[in-house]
Amino acid sequence: MLRRPKTTGLLTIVALVAIGYALVTVPPKVIAQYNAAMEISPTVSWLYLGVVTAGALLLTGLVVWGAWRLWRNTRSRRVADDRRSRDPSQLSRNQRAAELGDNLSAGREYAAEGAVNPMLRSEIERSIRELEEKRETRSLEVVAFGTISSGKSSLLNALAGREAFRSDVVGGTTTTESRVPWPDDDSVTLIDTPGLAEVQGEGRAAAAALSAKDADLVLFVVDGPMKSYEHDLLERLATMEKRIVLCLNKEDWYDSRQREELLGQIAEQCEGLVAATDLVAVRSRPTMRPVVRVSPDGVETHDEVEAPPDISPLAERIAAIVAREGGDLLLANLLMRSRGLVDEARERVLAVLDKEADRVIDRHMWVAAGVSAVNPIPLLDLAGGSAVTVKMVLDLAGVYKQKVDTNTVTEMLAQLGKNLIAMLGASAAAPALAAGVGSLLKTVPGAGTVAGGLLQGLVQALVTRWIGRIFKQYYRNDMQPPAGGLAELARNEWAAVTKPEELRKLVRLGRQKVVEGE
Repeated sequence: MLRRPKTTGLLTIVALVAIGYALVTVPPKVIAQYNAAMEISPTVSWLYLGVVTAGALLLTGLVVWGAWRLWRNTRSRRVADDRRSRDPSQLSRNQRAAELGDNLSAGREYAAEGAVNPMLRSEIERSIRELEEKRETRSLEVVAFGTISSGKSSLLNALAGREAFRSDVVGGTTTTESRVPWPDDDSVTLIDTPGLAEVQGEGRAAAAALSAKDADLVLFVVDGPMKSYEHDLLERLATMEKRIVLCLNKEDWYDSRQREELLGQIAEQCEGLVAATDLVAVRSRPTMRPVVRVSPDGVETHDEVEAPPDISPLAERIAAIVAREGGDLLLANLLMRSRGLVDEARERVLAVLDKEADRVIDRHMWVAAGVSAVNPIPLLDLAGGSAVTVKMVLDLAGVYKQKVDTNTVTEMLAQLGKNLIAMLGASAAAPALAAGVGSLLKTVPGAGTVAGGLLQGLVQALVTRWIGRIFKQYYRNDMQPPAGGLAELARNEWAAVTKPEELRKLVRLGRQKVVEGE
């Protein structure tokens, strides 16, 4: 969202304009109506002053309440925006926990929408339960990735202490994801993923990155210098804020000098992506080592003996990370998953939210129309109309789970300056627009004669509906200005609500409301 650095100054100007408008237009009307009431009787005049005072207090209370809501929402929105714009690694533990709680609450609110279909509600609730269960059990997922036949599955079998992970007989590749608990720590789950193929491997690389979405720790297995597609995946995992342990398997293929050179080459390839301490070398299968046997009489015999697998550097590194950083890795992963949950849930329930927003606008436009049509007393009708409009705006924000803050108000007023009075309160705009809109209504075929309180009410309903549609689109777009800015959005929505067919419908419904109220 576009942010203006100085919101207080503009809002102060807006407040002064509103106060000046009220001081110029309201006192003469109050004095005239008070004198008219005095001619009737002193009692009527005192009653009139009481009603006007009540209206003034109501309007003052509305302004104070609105200012407090704006200040509170501005502060919380600024904190939330700052947190959301930063990667988990840039947040403190408390900040991560706070945003995770907010995201889970937002997910529950989306699931609780009355019109959400049961299947969608069940999916959202299941995702929330999975995150909450993972947080409560503090279970960590170590997801392994590796090039085709890199020995990834055999390495995981060595970690698991049994043949738990199976590869396809042809080519030695893993074709499906599988998972088992790690015997060294039952809070850790080892997960194998389909191998990455050098030929036509783009699809598998994308699938592997998708599998990493839920990983708390990534085990990346190679058996030699990194290939380009391996490095590309490593970069993708790093941008996903994943902690990565890079493991050179089949170290027995190289002598000590070659092994050190290869580790140095790999370290250089993954500089900035993997910490030097997170690069280890292992062998996941037994290997034959040459030995020289010397008999008592000094005769040398060359032979081979089987050396067992050695994965201790990897097991020790994983154990150290889990012990020292497990809680932070878990919280960071939960935070990223909760962000995805909120975004996906919101996108899927938007159609439902749109219908609810339309109901909110329809309900408030007719309430505002009634307030304007039947209340001739200044200040009281202004307070009533403003209260209806403000409540509609806040209710729409609630529908789309948005919070109105000073930046929002400033952005709206700055880009809709010519409609300032309408933004301050639909009832204040009605007198100024009544003549023009009344003439417009009279030109609509089939609208008939519209006059008096009905005209005032229809103007109020039209302006309220227009404002509601602007805010609906604004909130729906996550408070991001559309292409062309909010002024263009306002013009488009005004054109939409003043189409002849829409005005005919408005007049027809207005008359129907009058008949129903009689």
